[in-house]
Amino acid sequence: MTDDAPGAAIRRHYAAPHLLDAILAALGEAGIDETPLDPDRLAPADQFHSRGLAATEALASLAGFAPGAAVLDLGAGIGGPARWIAKRHPVSVTGLDLSLDYCRVAARLTARCGLEDRVRFVEGDALAMPFADASFDLVWTQHVAGNIANRPQLYAEVARVLKPGGRFVLHDIFAGPVAGLHFPVPWATAPAMSHLLRPNRMKTLLGAKGFEAAAWLDMTAPTLGWLDGLAGRRTAPVGLGPWLVMGADYRTKLANLRRNLAEGRIEIHMGAFRRTA
Repeated sequence: MTDDAPGAAIRRHYAAPHLLDAILAALGEAGIDETPLDPDRLAPADQFHSRGLAATEALASLAGFAPGAAVLDLGAGIGGPARWIAKRHPVSVTGLDLSLDYCRVAARLTARCGLEDRVRFVEGDALAMPFADASFDLVWTQHVAGNIANRPQLYAEVARVLKPGGRFVLHDIFAGPVAGLHFPVPWATAPAMSHLLRPNRMKTLLGAKGFEAAAWLDMTAPTLGWLDGLAGRRTAPVGLGPWLVMGADYRTKLANLRRNLAEGRIEIHMGAFRRTA
């Protein structure tokens, strides 16, 4: 999601006109044909962020879902976390994503899982969300902000759509102490698409929008361990897996993700913040 000329590049980066067919074919090859489909079966492909389903479970522990809560999954991708949340908690989830292809795939998979009554997807920009003020009790986001240059506007929109006292939970990639990245990475093929902040800068921006920190976890070391495990398995690009979303160069993107983490060029953190104003 972005606010300037590279927005077209971001849309191209996440374009996936044949993704649904690829996922359905992979399900068929794996003999997964039950109806409704268990959302966990999709996790190898639809938990499109570092550490996959384990990271979603960890972020959920910070979220504190209240029964009946209205949840916004900001940058929902193809809907993995939104479906996981709805399966386990009595809440309604709205997923917002800049990619129309992702929204279409997310809606079809959600219907296949029988969760369309509690999960919906909307195409839209995080910098101008198509929602009324104070629409949500909780905003959730994973590995989305790195594509957004105008962070003050992003956090202003998060504050606007949150109810007073609402929570904002995030699992994001941040700039590390060492400058410069190795590209391509999962969120960007070139520097113009990547807009990472240092953690303290992000916390300052959130504070200016009326948020106070409730929790903060450094996930850099666990993510390195996860990436080492992936490399050790040498998974072939068949069936359900990250290659379905990341494309043919997924190995290069994951290798660069690991290299950037190991060299201190990026960090990964989770946080929970409360809207106080």
